[in-house]
Amino acid sequence: MTTRSTAVTARPSTKGRAVRTRTLLPGTDGIGTVRRSVLPGGLRVVTETLPTVRSATFGIWAAVGSRDETPVLGGATHYLEHLLFKGTSRRSALDISAAIDAVGGEMNAFTAKEYTCYYARVLDTDLPLAVDVVCDMLTGSLIRQEDIDAERGVVLEEIAMTEDDPGDQVHDLFSTAMLGDTPLGRPVLGTVETINALTRDQVHRFYRRHYDPTRLVVAAAGNIDHAGVVRQVRRAFESAGALRDPDAAPQPPRAGRRALRTAGRVEVLDRRTEQAHVVLGVPGLSRTDDRRWALGVLNTALGGGMSSRLFQEIREKRGLAYSVYSYTSSFADCGLFGVYAGCQPSRVPEVLKICRDELHQVAEHGLTDEELRRAIGQLAGSTVLGLEDTGALMNRIGKSELCWGDQLSVDDLLAKIAAVTPDEVRAVARDVLGQRPSLAAIGPLKQKQTSRLHEAVA
Repeated sequence: MTTRSTAVTARPSTKGRAVRTRTLLPGTDGIGTVRRSVLPGGLRVVTETLPTVRSATFGIWAAVGSRDETPVLGGATHYLEHLLFKGTSRRSALDISAAIDAVGGEMNAFTAKEYTCYYARVLDTDLPLAVDVVCDMLTGSLIRQEDIDAERGVVLEEIAMTEDDPGDQVHDLFSTAMLGDTPLGRPVLGTVETINALTRDQVHRFYRRHYDPTRLVVAAAGNIDHAGVVRQVRRAFESAGALRDPDAAPQPPRAGRRALRTAGRVEVLDRRTEQAHVVLGVPGLSRTDDRRWALGVLNTALGGGMSSRLFQEIREKRGLAYSVYSYTSSFADCGLFGVYAGCQPSRVPEVLKICRDELHQVAEHGLTDEELRRAIGQLAGSTVLGLEDTGALMNRIGKSELCWGDQLSVDDLLAKIAAVTPDEVRAVARDVLGQRPSLAAIGPLKQKQTSRLHEAVA
C-alpha cells in the first residue's frame, strides 16, 4: 500500500499564530489593490482585487527551475510538474482534472529555468474549489512508482514534440551556445537519457527539498477577498501538515553572481527541414539590472513588431523571411539578447549579415527619435493590454513577489518605460549589442554554409 508523502514534514502547530498582512498597492476604490500576507511557516500569499470581473485565477509559484538541477537530474523539475497532477491521498488524477472541468475552469502549469507555477482559473464563486485542489496537489502528491513509469513516456513525447519543431528547439540550442553545459544552458525538459535514468527516489527527494513553504508564493487575482483566500490557503496547508516551522521566514529572491563572457560560439544541428532556423545573440542583462527598461525599449524598436528595424529590413524590404524578431531572456544574475529568423537555407548568410549590420548600426548610433517614441508607445501599450485578464494579473504579482520581492503598479511600470531617454538607449545598445555574438542554427545546412556561419560571429 502506498502511503501519503508530502513535500514537508509536520512540526509544531501554527494554529493561532498571527498572520502578517500589509497593503502593497492601494489601488483605486478597491480596484487593483495588492495585499501580501505571510503565514506562520513562511508561506507568502499575494492577491490583487478586481471586483469588476466574475473570474479568479489562483496559482502557486515554486522557487525551483531547471537551473537547480544537477546533470543527472536533468528535467526533474519539469517531470515533477507532471507528477503533481497524478494524484494525492484525497484525489486521483481524474478527480483533480474532473473537479476543475466540472465548473468550466482551466488548470495547467509551466516550468521555467528559475521557477515553476501551478494555476487554475475559475468563476469567482468556485475559487474555494481551485484553492483546495491546487494546494492539495502541492502538499500531498503521492509520486508513486506507477505514476513515474506512466508519465515517463509522456515527458519523452514532449521532448520529441519539441525536437519536431526546430523553430522552438533552436532557442534551446542558443542557450547551450551562450551558457554551455550548465544548468541554465541545458534544456528545461531534460534529455531522453536523463529522463529515462530518473528514479522515483530522486524525484521524491527533489520534491521534498524544493517544495518547502518558505520557497513558495501563493498568488490570486480577480473578484476575490484577500482575507478569505488567506484563510483557505492556511487551512489547506495546515491540514496537510505543511507549515512545519512556525518561525520560518520566506526565502529571499534568488541571487547570483554569474557573468556571461561568451563570444563567437556556433552551435549547428543538421536537420532535413524546409527552412533553416537561426538565433544570433549576445549576453543580455539580469532581471534586476536598472538598464532593463532601456533594453526593453531597444528590443521593441529593433525586433519587437512589424515596424521594427529587423522586420522591415528582412521581411518587408527583401522578403527573406516570414518570421523574424528579437527577444530578451533575463535571469537572476545574467541574461540573453537574441535575434531569431526562419528562412531558406541558401539565404542564411544574407539574413545573418543584415542582422549583424543592424546590431552594429544601433550599437554605434542608437535609435532615431521617431523609433524611440514609437517603441516606448508600443511597449507601454502591450504591457497594459497584456494585463487584461486575471491570469495575467496573477502571473504578474506572483512572479514579482518570487523574483523581485516587491510590486510595481501599472502606473509605475508605465512611468519606468516613459522615462527611458535616448542616452540610456544608446548606452545599453553600446554595452549589449556591441559585444561579439554567438549563433545557433538548425536546418539542412551544407558544409560550405556551415563554414560561413562562423563568419557571422567573427
